[in-house]
Amino acid sequence: MSPIALVKSHDPEASRESKPGGPISAVRQSTPDVPVKGIDCTVHAMIAQATGGLSPVALAEAFFDWTMHLAFSPDKQLEIARHAIEGATRDFSFAQSAWDTMLDPCERALPHDNRFRTLSWQTFPFNIYAHNFLSIERWWEAATTNLRGVSQRHGAMDTFITRQILDTVAPSNFIATNPQVIERARAESGANLLRGWSNWIADATRAQTGAPPPGSEAFKVGEVVAVTPGKVVHRTPLAEIIQYAPATDTVRPEPIVIVPAWIMKYYILDLSPANSLVKFLTQQGFTVFMISWKNPGAEDRDVDFDDYRTAGVLAAINAATAITGASKVHAVGYCLGGTLLAIASAAMTRDGDDRLASLSFFAAQADFTEAGELTLFINESQIAFLEDMMSQYGYLDAKQMAGAFQMLRSNDLIWSRSIQEYLMGERSAPIDIMVWSTDTTRMPYRMHSQYLRSLFLKNNLAEGRFKVSGRPVVLADLRLPIFIVATEQDHIAPWRSVFKCHLLTDTETTFVLTNGGHNAGILSEPGHHHRHFRIATRQRGEPYVDPRTWQNSHEPRDGSWWPAWSAWLAERSEEQLAPPPLGNAHAGYAPTDDAPGRYVLMR
Repeated sequence: MSPIALVKSHDPEASRESKPGGPISAVRQSTPDVPVKGIDCTVHAMIAQATGGLSPVALAEAFFDWTMHLAFSPDKQLEIARHAIEGATRDFSFAQSAWDTMLDPCERALPHDNRFRTLSWQTFPFNIYAHNFLSIERWWEAATTNLRGVSQRHGAMDTFITRQILDTVAPSNFIATNPQVIERARAESGANLLRGWSNWIADATRAQTGAPPPGSEAFKVGEVVAVTPGKVVHRTPLAEIIQYAPATDTVRPEPIVIVPAWIMKYYILDLSPANSLVKFLTQQGFTVFMISWKNPGAEDRDVDFDDYRTAGVLAAINAATAITGASKVHAVGYCLGGTLLAIASAAMTRDGDDRLASLSFFAAQADFTEAGELTLFINESQIAFLEDMMSQYGYLDAKQMAGAFQMLRSNDLIWSRSIQEYLMGERSAPIDIMVWSTDTTRMPYRMHSQYLRSLFLKNNLAEGRFKVSGRPVVLADLRLPIFIVATEQDHIAPWRSVFKCHLLTDTETTFVLTNGGHNAGILSEPGHHHRHFRIATRQRGEPYVDPRTWQNSHEPRDGSWWPAWSAWLAERSEEQLAPPPLGNAHAGYAPTDDAPGRYVLMR
């Protein structure tokens, strides 16, 4: 019997005998749905490599939609012409006043745009450069929005792409038009530019060789980060299950099983000792199990989405219940891991498996109809190009995934960093979360294709068409309590998209909205400065409240949401008892490697 079949039959001892890190695809009996490797596939793959995975056809469709509708919309033409005239008039008036006095050029800047907000940008001629650039930005925004007949997706794509193009030519990006760079060059006689050139050469070399960014060696996994004591108690071809050592004399009988995303390494939730969610939970008297996903290679091209459910989620729940003797577990899913947990829990409910005491979702989506700018480019053409690119290697390379996320926040993650390191000549001191974000993983071809098509493109889970074992699963079947955390500045799982879980379930749901982004908002340990959150519980049967009304109806509380979640879990747990041992050899879960295990170290 194959390793995957052993996992799916819930035979823990047999699955432990499978080769660690070995290919899952080798055990498949069916032919995978891969494109024929013809000339078309090769050409598409080459284009996708050159464009960072973006389909030029999808972009052309969006701009053709806009161009053709604009050509037949005289009112819109007049409107944008009026915007141009008004903008030019404002620019001329600003220039007349700005040449001999300090003027703030940020009147038309977006709230989150901080590129031109220092005093040096208020001096001539730099205030004019910034004011004119922002005026052009607003003109393009007006030109690409609210055009009757253009699809919402295409309109948003046009606005996003034009903003990306304009960001490349912002005056802050060039030596001659950035007053801060000029001031630094004068003060240092150009030494900052020499350091910047050296930084650029070093980074280009690292990009070519695949070396980690500078300073990463100070955050070695297992020595500085991911250091909460524990043991690997189970290993499948796709995941290691880590059980963490107790930190209290007694623990809650229900263990916590955490399902992280496999887009990145798991240890964002066990980062440094000061901000480790795992360490916090063990100190609150919980037994914690964590899934550490394998970083797949070309041999794993045929790993599918359901393998992550069976060889990951179910394997972890099986291990947790067998080792602790508990009849129920608290299951937690983060990001893509939350989407997987939602599917797994719905399937368990459908099939009469009642081993879940509660569900917690962190920055996780189940409805992908309005899932942020990342989904703008998920269409048939885009997926086809990605599939052809992945088919050449068997996976989606980590560089393409990281590039897509950086593009969503190009000002913060690309241009501001480039200015700081290459023009100002300053290296930012690495911190744990920055080093973790560069420890990227790959996506198996088959799984990623299914994920994009079934969830992003067709929205099958939210619309009741997602099938597990040949039958659909629906979140409306869930009757156990749910705790959901969303973050205010999330650019990957926007909080209003996460909020849609209220539409998909009819059970007790506690929703938390915290400040911060997709990762920093979750990494919100007690004592973290400038943290706040809103929280409210909707009982089963209560009427639906829209996101805006919900936000306005609940005042923010200062501090971390972690203690509120810990108290919520404790209320749904039984009385404390002596902690279980690490592993259970008699049940087939003998402890092996120390945490963080082997899979997290795979490159």
